[in-house]
Amino acid sequence: MSTPESQNLPVVVAVDGSDDSRAALEWALAEATRRGAGVRVVHVRQYAPVLQPAVLVAGPEEPADDPVVDEVRKELAGRPGLPAVEYVCLEGVPAAVLPALGGEAQLLVLGSRGRGGFASLLLGSNGVAVARDAACPVVVVRAQEATARRVVVGLQPDDPDGTTLAFALDHAARVGAPVRVVAAYAWPVLAWTAYGDFALTGQEQEAVEKETLALARRALAPLLESHPEVEVEVLVTPGDAAGRLVESSEDAALVVVGRHRRRLTRPAPMLGSVTHAVLLHAESPVAVVPPAPQD
Repeated sequence: MSTPESQNLPVVVAVDGSDDSRAALEWALAEATRRGAGVRVVHVRQYAPVLQPAVLVAGPEEPADDPVVDEVRKELAGRPGLPAVEYVCLEGVPAAVLPALGGEAQLLVLGSRGRGGFASLLLGSNGVAVARDAACPVVVVRAQEATARRVVVGLQPDDPDGTTLAFALDHAARVGAPVRVVAAYAWPVLAWTAYGDFALTGQEQEAVEKETLALARRALAPLLESHPEVEVEVLVTPGDAAGRLVESSEDAALVVVGRHRRRLTRPAPMLGSVTHAVLLHAESPVAVVPPAPQD
């Protein structure tokens, strides 16, 4: 969910000349237009010394001697209906430089695989680092033909993340798309025994499913009131949450997942196993939403 302060910030998109980064650029331009925001096109040149901090080579004007940025600028020149676009070139390690840009963006968009990535990998190391560390929501885009409209969002019924749900419904409202909320529950339900083993609890699956649906509806209720125009389907299903979300990505325009909140036992940023698996295997673009700041 955007705040009045974040609405004044640009949508930042990382480019490197790869097919995935071109797809990310188009996604960012379309989303910035819908949000009424500007776009900041950023290229991080990796041939600076590894330990050298990021250096601004050129500001919002036109960076010099950067063929990647020059190519983007030529592609966009004269295209009608674009939001305001600025170009920035940085030097440093992308996995460190790009997450830092999240503090000055309402959204950070990048391709799933960079120009130097292995073809067999669905997600590069930069995508993992940015999705894990950036302060703003991150959208990871793959180069593919976009035909689907549905927005899919994961919901943990016993610990719902309102920020992630709000992002999904806000996006769906902007693009005029329906939303599928995937609420997966473990089945069969197991419990520890006195002998340190697992045993079936005897709970009926129908009862667990009804309770999961009730929890999901309770979490969605305030958002449905504020987004009456959005068609929402709640999919309550047994099994692994990551697997169900990946299945739903096959006919999705965007899959939205949350990121773990920092805790005393894990003070470093963490994606979480479900989010990590969705980033690796989803067939659609994936939005990773950081938790709301705690008071």
